Amino acid sequence: MKYQSKIVGLGPDALAFLEDEDMNFIIIFNEDAPPELAELSVLHTKAELKEIPAVGDTFKICGKEFKISAVGSEAPHTLEQLGHCTIDFKGGDEAERPGCIMLEGNELLPEDIKIGETIEIY
Repeated sequence: MKYQSKIVGLGPDALAFLEDEDMNFIIIFNEDAPPELAELSVLHTKAELKEIPAVGDTFKICGKEFKISAVGSEAPHTLEQLGHCTIDFKGGDEAERPGCIMLEGNELLPEDIKIGETIEIY
């Protein structure tokens, strides 16, 4: 297990990007995110990043498993320091932004994201 955390809150606009099929991403942040960022984020408990996420790893959120297809250059640092990164469900072998982890496989729906569920990387 490289990372494991529990979802503890959803900002009022946290699912807006997931509902837009052209965007298809969520932003995650530790539960102590600044208010202006928390509004857009899926908030989770602070957790230790034990190992850097890599292409081919499994990313599991709310019981759904995905394969990591790309990791942006800043994503490991911001995940470790702030519990923050953009989780993009469009896949592809290049991260769209430096703070992005690209996933492929399942589809994550807004109704899948619930407080008390976990975020895991292994």
